[in-house]
Amino acid sequence: MTQIRLRNSLTRKVEDFHPIDAKIVRMYLCGPTVYDRAHLGNARPVVVFDVLYRLLRHVYGPEHVTYVRNFTDVDDKINATALARKEAGADGSLEELIRARTEETIGWYHADMDALGALRPDREPRATDYIGAMIAMIETLIEDGHAYAAEGHVLFRVRSYKDYGALSGRTVDDMMAGARVEVAPFKEDPMDFVLWKPSDEGLPGWESPWGRGRPGWHIECSAMSYELLGASFDIHGGGIDLQFPHHENEIAQSCCAHPEGSFANYWLHNEMLQVEGKKMSKSLGNFFTVRDLLDGHDGEKGIPGEVIRFVFLQTHYTKPMDWTAEKARAAFTQVDFWANEISPAHWIIEEFQADPIRFTKVYAPEAIVEALANDLNTSLALTELQSITKSLHGMKRAALTNDELDSILRQLLAGGYLLGIDLIGFDLRQAPKVDLSGLADKLAALRTNAMETKDFAPVDAMKQALVAAGVEVRMSKAGVELLPGPDFDPAKLEGL
Repeated sequence: MTQIRLRNSLTRKVEDFHPIDAKIVRMYLCGPTVYDRAHLGNARPVVVFDVLYRLLRHVYGPEHVTYVRNFTDVDDKINATALARKEAGADGSLEELIRARTEETIGWYHADMDALGALRPDREPRATDYIGAMIAMIETLIEDGHAYAAEGHVLFRVRSYKDYGALSGRTVDDMMAGARVEVAPFKEDPMDFVLWKPSDEGLPGWESPWGRGRPGWHIECSAMSYELLGASFDIHGGGIDLQFPHHENEIAQSCCAHPEGSFANYWLHNEMLQVEGKKMSKSLGNFFTVRDLLDGHDGEKGIPGEVIRFVFLQTHYTKPMDWTAEKARAAFTQVDFWANEISPAHWIIEEFQADPIRFTKVYAPEAIVEALANDLNTSLALTELQSITKSLHGMKRAALTNDELDSILRQLLAGGYLLGIDLIGFDLRQAPKVDLSGLADKLAALRTNAMETKDFAPVDAMKQALVAAGVEVRMSKAGVELLPGPDFDPAKLEGL
């Protein structure tokens, strides 16, 4: 069996992954707060942990993996939207309007993440369906002295958990020195955090031993993961921005409520996302949602989900990722090339569609499996897939036998599936189809002449003209290859 190695944020080391029970590998990912469209940064953990989910299913078998990703549907921003709709005359109670808003947003989220090739998790709990479990956990924490009630609130005693700060690598006193914490008169310690808070008549609420109220954010994930995965499970993931305080607080309250368990054995965190080298923000004008990219925005064409995913996979999940238009253009060219190679091979497509899991198990290139098993090295996996398919380019393709071609295409389709890149569903109509072989021959001749004369100006001029027309130029010892990109404009080639 393939040995998976993962970077454990808790130990700060890359470790061999050994599940508690190989018959049921369990993973939890902190999901979205469903108040609006998912932005590009929200999509990165979805793609990262979808790759891990696919790898776990490939190694252990789909029936032996349980993946849980929650929906947080209790939030002030959700409440504000529902209140605005009610004040505007919408029918229904506040609770009904909140439910309608979250249903709408969850639908958007599913559509957007589906477009990025993310498999649906095995379970997608909504926080509001687990209020009873949260109340029960809070009661246990109070009984054991780890929490206390005060003025309609219930707070967790941070200093009652001796290992608090192990995940983020900070002590409580260090956190106190630089943290922005709410200092309320009913808190015993400024670092104590809310497990339950009161709700007035203008807010959603549930009856509890401490009065009508609603849960704090952190208790939600602890209760849902316990109910669905148990006191101990294998992997907990999320963005690095959740490491503190959310994940730190999850560990504290979960380990105190269920000391018989270890909570999560492996913690994985993906780094943040930038756009064109800058932090994504509305003030900089570089903030956009996944749907903005899929449908097109600011007069630009939409970008297929497979292309967005490819760009994400080019950067290791532990490194900051920079989204650029140039990366998207290059990714489009590569994915389009692969999809065009797969499209005519209907006999292979039919074989794959009959049983994708078995097909991938048989034909997924070992080099790609090993790259992913090495702490999700998606960049290397893409490089391996490109290496496998390099003989499909130009003159090399003519030398392939039918069996060799079929073997490459099967590996391509299986490798793409393991990475979550849908080469069958990719919309080929977006890519221009044109024969550029004549121009490739001309550029090759110019290069040959330049090697003798040492005058490369004509080569550079032609390359610049091709790039300006939206053509990707690939030059190697094997020859010259020209590929039209998504912004290809044949009119600009007339002068050539």
